[in-house]
Amino acid sequence: MFGCRVAAILVAAAVFAGGLSLPIRSPIPSSSRLLAAPSQAEPQPTARLKTRFKRLIERWRGRQLPEGIVKANGRIEATQVDVTAKYQGRLSAVTVNEGDNVTAGQVVARIASPEYEAQLRGAQAQVLKAKQALAEAKALIAQRKSDLSLAKLDFQRGEELVGKGHIPRQAFDQRRNKLESAEAALGVANAQQKQAEFAIKSADAEVDRLEAILVDLVLHAPRSGRVQYRLARAGEVVSAGTRVLTILDLNDVYMTIFLPAAQAGRVVIGDEARIILDPLPQYVVPATVGFVAADAQFTPKSVETAEEREKLMFRVKLQVDPDVLKTHYRRVKTGVRGLGFARTSGTVEWPADLQVKLPK
Repeated sequence: MFGCRVAAILVAAAVFAGGLSLPIRSPIPSSSRLLAAPSQAEPQPTARLKTRFKRLIERWRGRQLPEGIVKANGRIEATQVDVTAKYQGRLSAVTVNEGDNVTAGQVVARIASPEYEAQLRGAQAQVLKAKQALAEAKALIAQRKSDLSLAKLDFQRGEELVGKGHIPRQAFDQRRNKLESAEAALGVANAQQKQAEFAIKSADAEVDRLEAILVDLVLHAPRSGRVQYRLARAGEVVSAGTRVLTILDLNDVYMTIFLPAAQAGRVVIGDEARIILDPLPQYVVPATVGFVAADAQFTPKSVETAEEREKLMFRVKLQVDPDVLKTHYRRVKTGVRGLGFARTSGTVEWPADLQVKLPK
């Protein structure tokens, strides 16, 4: 009798509030009738609210679930993405706060590093120096080519003259040595040109490396979402790998539920699912079975008896429809509790109270 009175009081309070967002576990058998006579000081509830409350209670208790549809408690989650510092430095600015919505590529923080900027200026100077050396090498090559041409002409004339006996053999050998020296000098000049070209490439690579570091010192949001945590503030010195922000990817929202082995084994990945949130029980959110764990979560992994295998609980991920997220992403809040519904048979039709219903 005492249990009936407590249940009646709960029913009356929920009816006058216009709805219920959390499941009520009745201490009396489901076949018992819950009666709640409103006090004379309060208005009589309308028939519409009574019907609504009754349906909600039946939904939570699973009375209206047909064979082939299972439910379990869960909570809304979203993929978390950390924004971390790749290099050490002092945070000069953090441009977002917790709860702010960000888009992919948006600047969320900056790290100041005068050391890298100074190194970049030095590398750029080395590029200019290498280019100057290349220009000098090219000028030297032109000079050496001219010397080589003159040396070849002298050598050719010397061959004719020495053959006729007009010049001594010693003078001809001198012209030969001059030609060989000119050829060697040209080879050295060509080597200097290649060395200057390599120096330019090396200096350019160093400039690119330092510019890439400076680019990474400006932190961007890797995905669109909402800032969940702000872990560092402007003025703090952060080391490489330090988390600055944590962003929730609102395009990857899901509910995690746990089903016993007998039910999880019949759930089909990719099949339709439904989600009802405790604060908004009047809405039914469409979802998809995105994942079923291969291993049990919180019972012995290896069991011997059939009775123990029935107690195994497997994690099931219900992925919220991306189209719904695009339209209602501002309403998404992680950590909200509710119920997840999945089908163990693809031929079962969703009942009327589990048809998709979203806020407009």
